Amino acid sequence: MERLFDEELTKLKEKLLRMAALVEDSIELAIEALKTQKEEPGCEVLKREHDVNLLDVEIDETCLRLLALRQPMAGDLRFVTSAMKIGVELERMGDLAVNIVERAEELRTMPLLKPLIDIPRMAQMAQAMVRDSIKSFITRDDALAQDVLKRDEDVDHLNDQIFRELLTYMIEDPSTIKRAVGLLLVGRHLERIADHATNVGEDVIYIVRGKTIKHYLDRKPFAGCEK
Repeated sequence: MERLFDEELTKLKEKLLRMAALVEDSIELAIEALKTQKEEPGCEVLKREHDVNLLDVEIDETCLRLLALRQPMAGDLRFVTSAMKIGVELERMGDLAVNIVERAEELRTMPLLKPLIDIPRMAQMAQAMVRDSIKSFITRDDALAQDVLKRDEDVDHLNDQIFRELLTYMIEDPSTIKRAVGLLLVGRHLERIADHATNVGEDVIYIVRGKTIKHYLDRKPFAGCEK
């Protein structure tokens, strides 16, 4: 019985890895669609979205079956329940990659506002966070998960830098507003992908340490706000 349970956990891990790989590819293809102004990469993202959604459903069903039939305890229980939440995080990342493709399609017929350097760099950072967050989950590596959390700040700072630069373009030349807003939204989508990867890292820390760090629950209230 225990051996069968271990095999089912292994299959669950494999599905999460496949789902994460599809999301990574989708991010890269979405940025390629933006840079090259071609339709083909965007179409590939839409195909992958279907596969991501199917895996999300399969992961949910697998986790529910494991909970109902195997009744896991302690660390295994935390692993299975977190796997369900991580499937949701990955599905949302896939949706954000589709959002980037939509922005790329809107901008496809317009001249590029500027050479795209920071946005592709931000995408690479987000991809690495997705990859490492899932790796930390599979290997239960809380140190790697903590590193993912730290990198979220780097993505936020780069997004702020992109925002300031694009704002300058819009102020100096109102004719650039539509193109600049499209790129601002791409930056926002990438920043949200990094946030979802951070959520996965927080789940890993919960699995390994049994400690919830979401929502800064250990932060002290401001002076005068204590109940």
